[in-house]
Amino acid sequence: MLLKDNNGEVVTLLHNDIIKLIPHRFPFLLIDKLTDIIIDKSITGIKAVTFNEPFFPGHFPEHPVMPGVLILEAMAQTAACLVSYENKSLSLNNLVFFTGIEKAKFRKPVTPGNELFLKINFISSKRTFYKFNGEAFVQNKLVASSEFSAMLVNKEQAK
Repeated sequence: MLLKDNNGEVVTLLHNDIIKLIPHRFPFLLIDKLTDIIIDKSITGIKAVTFNEPFFPGHFPEHPVMPGVLILEAMAQTAACLVSYENKSLSLNNLVFFTGIEKAKFRKPVTPGNELFLKINFISSKRTFYKFNGEAFVQNKLVASSEFSAMLVNKEQAK
């Protein structure tokens, strides 16, 4: 069941909420909004892709395309928000690191002006290891997909 507030409205998290959940900041925070949260199950991240993104001047300046690895990173950031939203104390002392990317496919380019919807589904977890499935859409068309895994690592141990 979708997470709702006290008024029965679907919970939507914006920038100030997101930065409380994950340590990423500009220019590497790649999600603008979170919605459709189902604890322990799924979440949707939204990224408004603008011409001012810091990677566009160097990634095909004549034909700007969002790098596929950054789409995967946006999926991972969305997944990390799902995990830390459920247990906010996780984001205080831990960092989330990719441990694997599988079955990654890129079907269509993501360009300035696109709104990227990142639909993330929780697959499993074992202690501090998590596995997810992610799909990215622009105008309801699948542009990328992947299964990926991540691990929580204590900030002090990550040094």
